[in-house]
Amino acid sequence: MPTVAVKLYSVFFKFLLKHRLQNRIQNPSDDNNQFGVTSRPEESIAAANPSFVDGVATKDIHIDSFTSLSVRIFLPESSLASPELDSRGQLKSRVKARSDRDSVDSSGDQCLNRRNSYGAIGTMNVGANSEETRRSSYGGLSDAESLNLRSDSGVYRGYSPSLENCRKLPLMLQFHGGGFVSGSNDSVANDFFCRRIAKLCDVIVVAVGYRLAPENRYPAAFEDGFQVLNWLGKQANLAECSKSMVSARGGGPELKKSDVKRHIADAFGASMVEPWLAAHGDPSSPLYGPISLATRIATLPTFQYKECVLLGVSCGANIADYVARKAVELGKRLDPVKVVAQVLMYPFFIGSVPTHSEIKLANSYFYDKAMCLLSWKLFLPEEEFSLDHPAANPLIPDRGPPLRFMPPTLTIVAEHDWMRDRAIAYSEELRKVNVDAPVLEYKDAVHEFATLDMLLKTPQAQACAEDIAIWVKKYISFRGHEFSY
Repeated sequence: MPTVAVKLYSVFFKFLLKHRLQNRIQNPSDDNNQFGVTSRPEESIAAANPSFVDGVATKDIHIDSFTSLSVRIFLPESSLASPELDSRGQLKSRVKARSDRDSVDSSGDQCLNRRNSYGAIGTMNVGANSEETRRSSYGGLSDAESLNLRSDSGVYRGYSPSLENCRKLPLMLQFHGGGFVSGSNDSVANDFFCRRIAKLCDVIVVAVGYRLAPENRYPAAFEDGFQVLNWLGKQANLAECSKSMVSARGGGPELKKSDVKRHIADAFGASMVEPWLAAHGDPSSPLYGPISLATRIATLPTFQYKECVLLGVSCGANIADYVARKAVELGKRLDPVKVVAQVLMYPFFIGSVPTHSEIKLANSYFYDKAMCLLSWKLFLPEEEFSLDHPAANPLIPDRGPPLRFMPPTLTIVAEHDWMRDRAIAYSEELRKVNVDAPVLEYKDAVHEFATLDMLLKTPQAQACAEDIAIWVKKYISFRGHEFSY
């Protein structure tokens, strides 16, 4: 069972959440405001820091001038070093047992009990790293001398990519939770979680700040998620055009390093290419090892997102599943973007016919069924409200493309979450059509046990993030077979 502290915090949490939801229902907002909001005044916000604090650099980008849609990019410092090569030119297989610095108390090893959908119980020891010199996942030093933290004018103090420290990484689109009416991509809790995922999975995390309800009801949040996927494709195409512009100047040794920063500009002279993604986005043909300056300049802006993973938390899992379905429907028309896997963390599914857990655990911790119904009433348009809406129930027939075309899907569920049975049933439907769709169920866990501010530093939250990294690396890592179950 959850601890006494978790139970007490759950009572306080539900009291505040119910009061806020009822106030929004009683005081309807202007539904004609298409610009929308992506956070609430009561949300604790973590400021972006473009230098590598705690091993991850972050920056915020407002990508749509007509709405409040924004993203926060999490770039791990492992992107600063290239993986080592052996004598055959293959990537060396070196896995370092290094725990997250932000995770568990380092007073001793802790045994983490968890179980998966097959009932197996595993243990894992989590220790703290006492090294003062922080190293990247491939052993490269990350001291201040290896970072370009200042522009030529001496004003910008954040990270700026250079030719010597660019390593390509896959991308992960992350959608935060909050019942569609709260939460933020730059909240303290989401910032902490994304930093952890970026370091463990060794990916560039792009956290989506979608528009919240009731200011913008369905399908605003879903369309925002898909728009970010299209934005990534646009960035790849713009970077390819920039590469062509650089190549047109000649690829000889006389080419200057400053030429690599020449990007396509908009009408106001601002670069339309995001430099972090252009420098570190996953390439179609990565080049490692010693290569010439001209080759580096000619290939640096080329990145194709053939390895893009979706990760959704609670209601964000509903958005991730929608984005995956849209990507399947569009197929090659979405090139160069390709969704290779998705992670659904305790998805916000519901239906008119209750499942066993929806009956037995209706008054569960933090997010009970009554409050989730209020969230759905605020999110869905009044004329479309139904618990069997395609956004709410993944098991209704004729819901988009056939399931056999869906990407591999990892589902995370909690033992004391009333939404768990429907998420497990959806995963079973995927497995019936031969989609890799494992379910990890965590014992004595509650909804948002790995992402809620109070529970982020618990051993179970750390174990969940590590399990996600193990599974995700099967699809994005050059050494993926070594991380598979």
